[in-house]
Amino acid sequence: MDELLEYYSVQGELLGCMEKKRLHQKMRSEFAKNGEVSVRHKDVRLILMTSNGRLILQRRSKWKGDNAGLWDKTIGGHVRKGDTADITILKECAEELGIPTTVVEEKHFKDTVATTNLNILGVLTKLVYLDNFHSKRTHKNEKWVEKSMSQFYIGYYDGPIRFVDNESCGIQTFTLDELEDDMKKYPRLFTNDMKYILKFKGKIIPAPRNIPKVLND
Repeated sequence: MDELLEYYSVQGELLGCMEKKRLHQKMRSEFAKNGEVSVRHKDVRLILMTSNGRLILQRRSKWKGDNAGLWDKTIGGHVRKGDTADITILKECAEELGIPTTVVEEKHFKDTVATTNLNILGVLTKLVYLDNFHSKRTHKNEKWVEKSMSQFYIGYYDGPIRFVDNESCGIQTFTLDELEDDMKKYPRLFTNDMKYILKFKGKIIPAPRNIPKVLND
């Protein structure tokens, strides 16, 4: 059975539940007919870095329905009925890339990162919530715009990554300069979402280090 998603009106009214495949078909059909989509769902998006500040990007599998074969943010996923955004991002990290992660409050983020072995555990925090995020997508050469109530996360991880399913076909790390340069030279190799990710370039920095405090005698 496909994932069961709640879907909402533009005003935020819960309209019902539908399997993801059917809901996306409905949204694409509506966009093809009217040039816009009148419903949206909840999703999560993750910007993950290594401790030295290199972005970890995922290349979408050629079997993906949307944006097949393009370089994309580390993780993106839909919030299933009954799940929270935090539960969803933990599941997505585990299910797609085999990454063990935890989500902490922003006020504890730097201290947690600084004292965690990032080779064992990824540390994430909420970055921004966008109530009406528009994601430009291509499905079998047809373009459409998915609307969502999107929770963005950011985090650090240095450990191994292993593909658990067919969601990804590659992982690569980029410095911010390398990413910006490649996106200018080869824009068709990246999803449109990546352009939005660059708005957070001030957050794409090396992880804080744990500096022992000197105790007074």
